[in-house]
Amino acid sequence: MASENSFDIVSKLDMQELSNAVDQALREIGTRFDFKGSKSDITIEKDELVVVSDDDYKLKAVLDVLLSKMAKRGVPIKNLEYGKAEPAAQGTVRQRIKLKQGIDQDNAKKINNLIRDTKLKVKSQIMGDQIRVTGKSRDDLQKVIQTLKAADLPIELQFVNYR
Repeated sequence: MASENSFDIVSKLDMQELSNAVDQALREIGTRFDFKGSKSDITIEKDELVVVSDDDYKLKAVLDVLLSKMAKRGVPIKNLEYGKAEPAAQGTVRQRIKLKQGIDQDNAKKINNLIRDTKLKVKSQIMGDQIRVTGKSRDDLQKVIQTLKAADLPIELQFVNYR
């Protein structure tokens, strides 16, 4: 019996893990000596992070702490889109970081082309902000996953619903 195997390619941020990483970063900033008395803060607003600090130097240090905590918790750093640092209230500096969820059309087309270039007997179709890959051979599906992991794409990919 020839049954079809499939998996979905998605690009999502685990918001709970992101929240935990922000909490850990804020805790570390609160205890570090170089941030004593500074107005540094990180908040999550819907689909973006807002980082506030005294000056550009401290803003960069806050971002370093945040990125290290995100990496430790397995939150994809590639899915962040940095805005410009802008002046904020009371002489502080603010930077907005957009959180990218889902696969946009341009990246979906790139991924489809990568899958097609492998010359494996699999089909891929774009379904909204995710891609479904189907094929008869599980080995071919594994090779597609390996190819996509090796590819240098601007977003982090997760492979779910492997059946």
